[in-house]
Amino acid sequence: MTAVVELEGVRKRYGEIDALAGVSLAIQRGEIVAMLGPNGAGKTTAISVMLGLRRPTAGRVRLFGLDPTDRRARSRCGAMLQESGVPPVLSVREVITLFRAYYPAPLPADRVIALAGLEDRAPARVGTLSGGQRQRLYFALALCGDPEVLFLDEPTVGMDVEARRTFLDAVRALAADGRTIVLTTHYLEEADALARRIVVIDHGVVIADAPPREIKARIPSKRVHFDTVAALDGAVLEGLPVTAVERSGSQVRLLTAEPEAVLRELFRRGVPIADLEVAGADLEEAFLTLTARPGRPP
Repeated sequence: MTAVVELEGVRKRYGEIDALAGVSLAIQRGEIVAMLGPNGAGKTTAISVMLGLRRPTAGRVRLFGLDPTDRRARSRCGAMLQESGVPPVLSVREVITLFRAYYPAPLPADRVIALAGLEDRAPARVGTLSGGQRQRLYFALALCGDPEVLFLDEPTVGMDVEARRTFLDAVRALAADGRTIVLTTHYLEEADALARRIVVIDHGVVIADAPPREIKARIPSKRVHFDTVAALDGAVLEGLPVTAVERSGSQVRLLTAEPEAVLRELFRRGVPIADLEVAGADLEEAFLTLTARPGRPP
């Protein structure tokens, strides 16, 4: 079966910098793939290469088995990029109607507006939208052509909690219809909730490619979280076999490969503990460990 997106040994060089340094990747129909990485790791460059917005310095890129600049491939895609722009004097509905005209079989305008959660802002001019509402409009524009594959580059930046929840529900509904979704995000809880596959890029190289549970399983540490009614002296936590300590008010969060030893020692030291929780590392901790660099703590 032909992959929806395929990169073979792709390099993209800007002067002396390799934004992508030999990336090979295949994304199959119906997959939900989250591409993660530190700032400057190459995520946005990878999306741009997949869409044909940038040509690779070396390697091969295919979209539906075609060159990504081929109109037959592009008409089957929707893209929500970090940098977008639409006429501020047009209304939300007018802009959506305009973009629908670019595609041979677009989604109905009301369906697009509903998926983006813009029903109450449809008559409003684009120039009056808040940052989060503008993000939802860009999402709507990505949906106009009823795409088979949807590229979302940092899609929820600027959205409030309710708008983000509406967006995530819409993405899940689209995925349930069998669409392929490729997204980048700095909100790792979103990636964990949505993606069936995580691709971690660092320094232009793929350093991990697996389902979220497998990514998290690579980190042997456990999270120990508890509340304490006592004001803890910093010395109370010294000498424990932990790799990270976070304190916020009465809440303490530790990361350790030896949770039993940590708890035994805390009880021995007389630390009052309530609401104790011990769990495996989450995706954020796994990501930070995978991308840790010399001189930067994991």
